[in-house]
Amino acid sequence: MCGRFTLTKDKEEIEERFEIHIDPTMFSKTYNAAPNQILPIITNDIQEQASFHRWGLIPHWAKDERIGNKLINARAETITEKPSFRDAVQKRRCLVITDGFYEWERSGANKQPYRITLTDESLFAYAGLWESWSAPDGREVRSFTIITVEPNELIKPIHNRMPAMLSQETEKVWISDEPLETVLHLLQPYDEEEMNAYPVSTRVNSTKNNDPSLLETDQQTLFSPINLPAADKHG
Repeated sequence: MCGRFTLTKDKEEIEERFEIHIDPTMFSKTYNAAPNQILPIITNDIQEQASFHRWGLIPHWAKDERIGNKLINARAETITEKPSFRDAVQKRRCLVITDGFYEWERSGANKQPYRITLTDESLFAYAGLWESWSAPDGREVRSFTIITVEPNELIKPIHNRMPAMLSQETEKVWISDEPLETVLHLLQPYDEEEMNAYPVSTRVNSTKNNDPSLLETDQQTLFSPINLPAADKHG
């Protein structure tokens, strides 16, 4: 599951990296992006600018928008079969812009949050799906979900799923007009050698907290085996 992520880079850096325009009146950095928030994505139909969608997919056939609360993630293994996703994966694929995500390692009754990034903490994208839903009151609600896959060796001790991260070379392929069967292979665990995970404060547990201090290393668990150098992690 991917239930929180970050987007802490400046608007200009994001625009340069993804070759898009971002409406400055809509954009703000987030250190604790959470479901139901309006966040920037790049859709397959408008690739030159960021679109702002609600996190939590509302299928176009839904009767109640609250279904989005249950559809923040879509398992890669079943997206072509599940009614909530099978139409969107054919026609409405997107990139979710980010520079890291949070996941929680369970230890007895406690959960230790970790922030996971690329080793250079640069921008990247998750593979996602988007929808446009017409509410009974006439509103158009645009929403998205993040696709998840099996964890790599870095994430496996922390959680049993991870977001489907795309390389810079494959991002445009995911949102291209290529047939679905030629892009599904992109939904794979990302190379753990290109990633880093470090413990952070449990303040991230509350969506009310959204400030740069959430990115700081939790010194009490800094030397967890999860965060040992690669040579030690792999023996």
